[in-house]
Amino acid sequence: MRSAIRKGLAAFGMSVFAAGLAGTASAQSLMERAESGEPIRIGFANEIPFAYPGDDGSPMGFVNVMTIDILESMGYDNIEPVQTEWGGLIPGLNANRFDIVTGGMNILSSRCENIAFSEPIATVGDGFIVAPGNPKNISDYASLVENEAVMVTGSGYSNIEAAKAAGVPDANIMQVPGPTEILAAVRAGRADAGAGTYFTMKQLADNSGGAVEASDPSAMPEDSFNWAGIGFREADQEFLDKFNTALADYIGSEEMLAAVAEYGYGEGSLPGDQSTEWICANR
Repeated sequence: MRSAIRKGLAAFGMSVFAAGLAGTASAQSLMERAESGEPIRIGFANEIPFAYPGDDGSPMGFVNVMTIDILESMGYDNIEPVQTEWGGLIPGLNANRFDIVTGGMNILSSRCENIAFSEPIATVGDGFIVAPGNPKNISDYASLVENEAVMVTGSGYSNIEAAKAAGVPDANIMQVPGPTEILAAVRAGRADAGAGTYFTMKQLADNSGGAVEASDPSAMPEDSFNWAGIGFREADQEFLDKFNTALADYIGSEEMLAAVAEYGYGEGSLPGDQSTEWICANR
């Protein structure tokens, strides 16, 4: 990745906080930190292909690539990656443990109550992984109810709300830390379906050696489609406004599409004209 990121990794190391960095919280706004040359700390979990650590700890995934490109276009290249579990992203942001959430988070009204989102960066559909041959005929959330199937998904994932809205009982929703555990639960038969974004579920299926397969995303209802955004503290609206201006110039550009192509992001993943204000009110 960028030289400034490499330097930060070598000097600081990848931060993983199950418990330890609460004391690093800063009273400075993100704009103040950035303008004073302090590192901009990007927080993410291990969510391939959205955002995840490379073998050397460097920030990989299309959301990280997009965020870093945009920040650099704004004149900021001192960027520090911080990895945590998915469920720690919003709490960690609001506790000032990092400055921006790049984890590939869907914009949902429940999340909009706690953090501010950039304008959308991608359209994201839900998907399932199932046993080969899809023995329980799982195609959408309603089919989970019809087949009394157990669904496994990540703690804090939007799939939990979607499944409950379709009538899946709490007892049939298993929550685990992330994609690795989702795959393990389906492979072991502890769950009938693993749920996440289609991006992630397809990647898990493609790399499972035939142990699982991805369901057809077109079978999902329209209201299960979401838009992903980049998260900021509500107090950092000044910086977010500046970020959104740069994002508007970047999204859909040849530069952007070339940078994210390796992660499976193409023109069909572009967010369209929907605004974050509308999404927060309707998702």
